[in-house]
Amino acid sequence: MTKTLILGLGNPLLRDDSVGLRVIQELQDRLAARPDIEVSEDYWGGLRLMERMIGFDRVIVVDAMRSGGAPGVVRRLSPDSVPTQRSASSHDVNLPTALQLGRMAGAQLPSDDRIVLIGIEAADVETFSEQLTPEVLGAIPEAVELVLSELESD
Repeated sequence: MTKTLILGLGNPLLRDDSVGLRVIQELQDRLAARPDIEVSEDYWGGLRLMERMIGFDRVIVVDAMRSGGAPGVVRRLSPDSVPTQRSASSHDVNLPTALQLGRMAGAQLPSDDRIVLIGIEAADVETFSEQLTPEVLGAIPEAVELVLSELESD
């Protein structure tokens, strides 16, 4: 049985940055009967995100992104194509580097082709608010369906 982690990232107090957490909230009930899938939230990137992936065969990460695209656009990304770095510290590393370091240390991590990032283009990740912008709120159903289709593609 493939052990899968679906992880929503974000800060619930920074407007669109919470979209990954909102997608996870939608998925928790829908996937509750699946013992092979852990649906969870987290607030870190870099090395801490890599550590969270240890022991899983497949990982799907859902997060807000800022790549200059139109707000609400949902994209499927690989670890080496992530346009942003989520980290509380400028001293932390990006995800590809964290994965490489983890593998060098012998951590049991999924291969890069078994890690998918679902990015939702954010309009505002700097305003303190628990409300998403309308475009990003409207993207949640598409992001949920993309995660579910990733699960079916295995």
